[in-house]
Amino acid sequence: MTDSGRLVLLGAPLGNPADASARLRDVLGTADVVAAEDTRRLSRLARDLDVTIAGRVVSYFEGNEERRTPELVDVLTAGYVVALVTDGGMPSVSDPGYRLVRAAVAAGVPVTAAPGPSAVTTALALSGLPSDRFCFEGFLPRTPGARRTRLRALATEERTLVLFEAPHRVAAALADLADAFGADRPAALCRELTKTYEEVRRRPLGELARWATENDPRGEITLVVAGAPAAPATRPDDDALRAAVAEREATGISRRDAITEVANTFGLRRRDVYTLVHQV
Repeated sequence: MTDSGRLVLLGAPLGNPADASARLRDVLGTADVVAAEDTRRLSRLARDLDVTIAGRVVSYFEGNEERRTPELVDVLTAGYVVALVTDGGMPSVSDPGYRLVRAAVAAGVPVTAAPGPSAVTTALALSGLPSDRFCFEGFLPRTPGARRTRLRALATEERTLVLFEAPHRVAAALADLADAFGADRPAALCRELTKTYEEVRRRPLGELARWATENDPRGEITLVVAGAPAAPATRPDDDALRAAVAEREATGISRRDAITEVANTFGLRRRDVYTLVHQV
């Protein structure tokens, strides 16, 4: 027990125990309570790390989050340290944790992390796809209709997409991705990251969909999909271009800057917009 309770989120190895940080080992061994998504996997991880968990171990998973959260908040507000660990990666990223973090923050309890592996950023880095801007969509909807609706909404997203998918749904999900995004959209299927049978397949969506149908991939799967190509700006007619320059001038900027903005917006040469604006 400490003077002030604290919630510590532990970034657990995705598969290889050697990826565990020294801080994760320390917190596992010293926390008053360890809340684990799967207590059996926690026991196995502790054995692999040669760590003795001295605190009380409780389960914390999707099925008992609502009930267990207020219990853990009571422990935290009483001044104890609670460590939260999931089966792999960072808690609350498509795993239990978000509810507890929100409750702890609301109760004024400090929340910190012993950061560690993440399937999201690991797959993104290994994919070979642009990683300067990306968005994480978590798991796609389970039913085909809802999944297709969601993918149609994402089809024009220009950032690289990172998705989780269950192995028994991945072939259907890839087929729907190819249909919504185009069979030629570059993608990567990352399977069993950091584990013995790690595999990264970098192919267009159509090829990945066929491969998944024929090979029935198993294990934990993360999909990375290239963003949509930027849509070229449509050139307005001459009157509309003059009006666009005038609208910008009306805001108080100089005509020179207004012309530059309009040219950049529509991918035109500044000289051509200047000439058009100054035509008599």
